[in-house]
Order: sequence, then structure tokens, then C-alpha cells
Amino acid sequence: MARRESRKAGVLGDLQRLSVTMEANKDQLQGLEALRLKLTGVVTQTLDLSKQQAAFQASKQEASKKLRQLLIEGQSVANVIRTAVKDHFGPREEKIVEFGIQPFRGRKVKAATDKPAPTTPPAPAGPATPVKLDQ
Repeated sequence: MARRESRKAGVLGDLQRLSVTMEANKDQLQGLEALRLKLTGVVTQTLDLSKQQAAFQASKQEASKKLRQLLIEGQSVANVIRTAVKDHFGPREEKIVEFGIQPFRGRKVKAATDKPAPTTPPAPAGPATPVKLDQ
């Protein structure tokens, strides 16, 4: 018993081999002529669709490449437009928010922390109690 293929390429190869074998033995298989012709049509259509699919894949890759180029070009034009809009209205005007630009609203002042300066206790000048030496 023949092993059945499950991948597209394997199935197509199996169908092509069967079609060629049916063609070579069509004299001995007169009762299966309608099925042989149907199989030949299916194989032909499958090959045509595989070629069309490959062409579409190449076309898709080309379209993807063109799309990437256009997006990069669009970003460049958008940057120029935003710069011109910012120059036209000014960097502080809220109107430029509509164009996706954050206006300059000034710098935030850091809160001054009122910590007292650390004080160090004065060092003792000498011993607090006189030291007696034993004589």
C-alpha cells in the first residue's frame, strides 16, 4: 500500500505521478478514462494555481518593500511639516498640539528642600576629669 503524502508539494507530486501512470496505461484502463481525464484537469489546474501563487508571493514582497519605502518617505515629509508648523505658530502655542507636537510649556522648577546643614558636635578640648597617675 502506498504511503499518503500530506504536504502540498508531496501531494502534487503524487498526483502528477499517478496522472502520468494513468496516461501510460490508458489502453488497459478504458473504464477509468473519465477519472483519468478529471485527474489530469485537476493536476493542470493545481500547477497553474501554484504558479499564480508564486507570482502573487513575489508581488506581495515587492508591494511590502514599496510600502516600507513610502512609510519612511511619509515620516520624513511629516517631520518637515511639523517643523514648519512649529515655526509658523511658535513653540509655545497650544495650537501645535493638533499637529502632534508638544508645545514648550517651560521647565519645571525643582522644589528646594529645606534641610538644615548637618552639624558636627565640637570635639572635647581635653579630658573632662583629671587623670591621676599612680606614683
